[in-house]
Amino acid sequence: MSLPELAWEAVKEALDDARLGSEDIQAFVVGNVGGWSSEALPAVVVGEYCGFVPRNGIRVEAACATGSAAVRTAYHMIASGEADIVMAIGVEKMNESPTPTVVEFIGRAGNYFWEFENFGLTFPGYYALYATAYMNRYGATEEDFCKVAVKNHYYGSLNPKAQFQRVITVGECLASRYVAWPLKLYDSSPITDGAVAVILASEEVAKKLTDTPVWIKAVGYANGTANLSKRLDFVGLEAAQVAAQMAYKKAGIDPQNPVKYLDVAEVHDCFTIAEIMAYEDLGFAKRGEGYKLIREGQTYIGGLIPVNLDGGLKAKGHPIGATGVSMIAELAKQLRQQVERGRQAPIRNGMALAHNIGGTGHYAFVTILSLSP
Repeated sequence: MSLPELAWEAVKEALDDARLGSEDIQAFVVGNVGGWSSEALPAVVVGEYCGFVPRNGIRVEAACATGSAAVRTAYHMIASGEADIVMAIGVEKMNESPTPTVVEFIGRAGNYFWEFENFGLTFPGYYALYATAYMNRYGATEEDFCKVAVKNHYYGSLNPKAQFQRVITVGECLASRYVAWPLKLYDSSPITDGAVAVILASEEVAKKLTDTPVWIKAVGYANGTANLSKRLDFVGLEAAQVAAQMAYKKAGIDPQNPVKYLDVAEVHDCFTIAEIMAYEDLGFAKRGEGYKLIREGQTYIGGLIPVNLDGGLKAKGHPIGATGVSMIAELAKQLRQQVERGRQAPIRNGMALAHNIGGTGHYAFVTILSLSP
């Protein structure tokens, strides 16, 4: 299907869930990176197809964190009093271009001249730098990385909307071909087409629409350097750490023990090393001990904190402009206990976290959702 048709699939589902029509949406934000797809003005074609014209619609972009930027923009529209009901839409048609073209576009996401043009860094190459640094400093192994893939494929197998709906073994992952050592095919998220939509409303309106509103408790955000040579190290993402601290402070969460407050998390696992670093950047584990969480099964349901119960980017897929919005949609369903059997987290605290990274830590968003205001 075309890009606006794909977007409408998600938009219609969100409207039906909220018992609203297109005419009720006062503004909309489209998260789309594009470049590889046919539509140069995605917000325009999506808005027309979904019946939102002539209401205000804009497109936002923040690399792989585009979806979170769309949600944050919609949130600010409501918080400023500009609108009462705003839809955030994430949509991407990555398969309209051949794989080498997509790889080149994503490889340009850092510093073009010093990294891509002269040294040929690709997206897997960037994260391979982090993986080798992490292994050398802390003793993690390729098997530890593969255990992240195994977990996320397991939960993806229970998600009817995941791109990959089959389990894999550590052995299969270890035997898969190298993309950029030590990262292999099964350490890597796929090229994906996908769409998602969430509806945000003011407090007064939300109470009229549903008996189970999910509140945006806090949004933390930060940027990293474009040039990786200016990073302090390659074992964590400073922008993610800053974004997490900002969100924890706004939400009243103790940064020394955030898992005490959270029931479930969605983290950015574009590569398996990214999920392990996220454990540490978010304070779920001490620096250098994130790989122990997956080694011990602590990020499955029943462990310290369940992570990526929809399959994550690794198995659910990574349609870049949609990923961050999908994290919010998934966590809202988790908090409302509306997901499929076998991947529902126990909801005790009524609080969840979404961690969305753009590029290689060039953008970072941490969003806290709650069942209470």
